[in-house]
Amino acid sequence: MNKKRILVIAGPTAVGKTEYAIEAAKAFDGEIVSCDSMQLYKYMDIGSAKPSPEERGQAVHHLIDFLDPREDFSVARYQELAKAAIGDILSRGRLPIISGGTGLYLNSILYDMDFAGASGDPGLRGKLKAKAEAEGPEALHRMLSELDPDAAGRIHPNNVKKVIRAIERLEAGEGHVRPFDGNISENPDYDPLMVCLTRDREELYDRINRRVDALIDAGLIDEVKKLTGMGLTAEDISMKGIGYKEIIEYLDGDVTLEDAVDKIKKNTRHYAKRQLTWFRRYDRIHLFDLSAYLTDQEAKRGFINWLEKKL
Repeated sequence: MNKKRILVIAGPTAVGKTEYAIEAAKAFDGEIVSCDSMQLYKYMDIGSAKPSPEERGQAVHHLIDFLDPREDFSVARYQELAKAAIGDILSRGRLPIISGGTGLYLNSILYDMDFAGASGDPGLRGKLKAKAEAEGPEALHRMLSELDPDAAGRIHPNNVKKVIRAIERLEAGEGHVRPFDGNISENPDYDPLMVCLTRDREELYDRINRRVDALIDAGLIDEVKKLTGMGLTAEDISMKGIGYKEIIEYLDGDVTLEDAVDKIKKNTRHYAKRQLTWFRRYDRIHLFDLSAYLTDQEAKRGFINWLEKKL
């Protein structure tokens, strides 16, 4: 089987993935497949830093702005949609460019992960839900801790849906809850060129802080008000994203706006650090330091020149 070439542009939030993915798409006749767990939702344009209409006009984007935030979504469903999009792009002789910062979504493309049975045993699901209701979410989380301490460390005890899905997969005998399980083999269909965009830490953190201020100025508070008006609450998975959960706290009167904005900045910086840790664990990934260039234009030229030698 001939492996199909794909380009992966990963990196922490606010590093510039959208901008550089578009440059690559224009240079190499590519189409972008989003690998972002927030940008797939409709009505959540500002807080997710979704590519603007102008940016989407410069390159074809897939898996953006299609899912109602009240709907459930899973890694298994993302994998299905992403592989279909990649197949479609390849069938037209174009280059698939996977761009985003959600590590589990990226794993579902790069590794031969079988999610069969991930929907779980309805009987088991009912028992787990009943346990959570009777004994509280902490009891369910302790159960996950006994089965898989690593997964329990990544999943918040109050995220009952995610805890249940993790237990279901483990009970089904699947070994894919851990993000880098040694038993997972690489997807035989793809030959990925992987690059992680990085910047100097102070520069990245400054970009994050400025981006958060820009999101507030762009109307993030009104966006969250609109979503809560649709019936969404802090319990919905879509509203647990950074930027949304903190503004809900502000609207509920639990924190001041200044404190909410500071929390968004701090949580985003911590998330960026976790993302970098995740991506650096890929053996074949190349770290591309954008801070090594004096200007954005020089960095873009350097990036495209590097890709030309590798693709």
